[in-house]
Amino acid sequence: MYRAVTRQIEVTVEPNFMPERSSSENRQYFWSYTIVITNSGSETVQLRTRHWIITDATGRKQEVRGEGVVGEQPVLAPGERFEYTSGVPLPTASGFMTGRYQMVSESGEKFEIDVPTFSLDSPEAKRVLN
Repeated sequence: MYRAVTRQIEVTVEPNFMPERSSSENRQYFWSYTIVITNSGSETVQLRTRHWIITDATGRKQEVRGEGVVGEQPVLAPGERFEYTSGVPLPTASGFMTGRYQMVSESGEKFEIDVPTFSLDSPEAKRVLN
């Protein structure tokens, strides 16, 4: 599991390779990832937008920006959490993702929180230690 905390908002990510949706012959690899956002602060916040940077094993980057997550812009009161699962395809057997969410507080302040960089590895990916 991967974890980042920004302004008392914790984001955890659990990636999962999906062999049933992948095909090495067709150079298609697919992962699901489950994200949990927990508000440990004292102010209610709302997730407004997402910004992802997805990098495959060749170093090719793809940026994705959009409103909310999985069609929602969740509001999190102190102590509340929001969990969702999404997915990502890659043309390589490994890669990684990183991102940020734009949040807005009850008082109208906009700020960004980090999504931890997480690795996308399939059983076919060769592990390289740097």
